[in-house]
Amino acid sequence: MNKTARFLSLAAVAAFASFGAQADEADASQYAAKFETNRTRAEVMAEAATVAQTSGAIPSGSRALVYSSTADRSAVSAQAVDAVRAGKISSGEVGSL
Repeated sequence: MNKTARFLSLAAVAAFASFGAQADEADASQYAAKFETNRTRAEVMAEAATVAQTSGAIPSGSRALVYSSTADRSAVSAQAVDAVRAGKISSGEVGSL
């Protein structure tokens, strides 16, 4: 009787553990957004064509600004040396921690 009770309890534990071990897809597709649209492919392609004509290939936020400096290179270098000596800016890789 002891062996039967042990076997049944072991079977119950195994059955209970198997319910928690149900796996889903590895790519987490159960969390993917579901879209339902009523637009046709032709409408979307037409809109994409008009947007491409009105905007450039490079986003405006990623364009580099053109700046021409009037400062002399040696003057800027001298100001940096003075600032390091005065302790206004740190020097080296670590700096002031």
